[in-house]
Amino acid sequence: MEFFESLAHSFLTAYGWEGTALAGVLLTLLGVQLYYYIFVYGRIPSYKNNRRPEILHADPPVSVILPLFAEDYMFVEERLPLVLAQNYPKFEVVIVYVGADSDFYEDLARLKQSFPQITTTKIHLNPRFPISRKMALNVGIKSAHYEHLIFTSTDACPQTDKWLSLMAKGFRRGEIVIGYCSLEHKKGLGNYLMRTWRMMHAAEWLGRAVRRRPYRGMLQNFGFTKQLYFGANGFTHLNMNIGEDDLFLQKVMTRDNVSVILSPRATLREKTWGGLGWGVSQLRYFGSAFRYYPRGARNYVQWEIGSRMLFFLAALCALAVMPPEYRMVTAVLMLVRYLVVVLQVRRIANRLGERGISWCYWLYDLLSMPGALLLSCIQLRKDERVWR
Repeated sequence: MEFFESLAHSFLTAYGWEGTALAGVLLTLLGVQLYYYIFVYGRIPSYKNNRRPEILHADPPVSVILPLFAEDYMFVEERLPLVLAQNYPKFEVVIVYVGADSDFYEDLARLKQSFPQITTTKIHLNPRFPISRKMALNVGIKSAHYEHLIFTSTDACPQTDKWLSLMAKGFRRGEIVIGYCSLEHKKGLGNYLMRTWRMMHAAEWLGRAVRRRPYRGMLQNFGFTKQLYFGANGFTHLNMNIGEDDLFLQKVMTRDNVSVILSPRATLREKTWGGLGWGVSQLRYFGSAFRYYPRGARNYVQWEIGSRMLFFLAALCALAVMPPEYRMVTAVLMLVRYLVVVLQVRRIANRLGERGISWCYWLYDLLSMPGALLLSCIQLRKDERVWR
């Protein structure tokens, strides 16, 4: 004890109360950062869902619900076959077509002749009465023949024929199943930033889910049972066009009813329809639900980005005004943090089937901070697309 008192006195004498306080801030913020990347995100790579107790003794038949809001022949010809080719003994694909093109719907219905596992239903699109994704999903749920439901979107496709079997296996240990969906891999900095943001945003809620504190899933890759859905009286926040993968799940998730499926073979990949501008627009749209999250979930997300910003600001202050030996120690602390972060990011990327993330992570590490501030400012303006 006397040693630490002597050390503190010497440090205070050498650098004054300002330098001592700055050192305390740096070490505290570094501790927060290491906690997130080692003890929260760091659990993702080693997580094993089979440690949870079984509630079913066999993989159940499942219904895959796919809402289709356009006459998308590319989906029918390129992405739907990847869903139909899943290596799983008993499943159906329920396609809910929202539109007014009778010829296109007839083409969809004729697919059942070649693929008996397809079920099609139609909601006629009237421009005066827009149909939300929640409405389409509700129709799909009622049309499904099986109790266990998997939801995805027409712009996402499986990377292997094991996706459905792994997601369905999750129902053996939970009423809710959540998985990961990456973004399409293209060239360019914008695509890299969007893919890395997607992965690290997923790491936030996956890290909580594997610690049995879930608060959301992913729109393109999640599932639940009919009993759970109707027991909760359907989707919540019906005045919003979003929220089925987070605001609704927050209502029904518990510590013990969520299975987390983490495997490159269970990962989907979403098609990107534009560059960085499109990505920011998507973040603004779906991020409009964030203000309605439980306070604990919001604080958890904001503490990581907030502590990172403050750590870098404190480090820059030390590098700018403190003596050389103080600067050297500060640089070492920054290097230690970055090495830990990159190591964990590489492990998470490998577990989720992402490629080319860690090599340039320093760039995302820096740019995501002003990016988060910019997105927060953009979201202050109401997004009319969200509300009905």
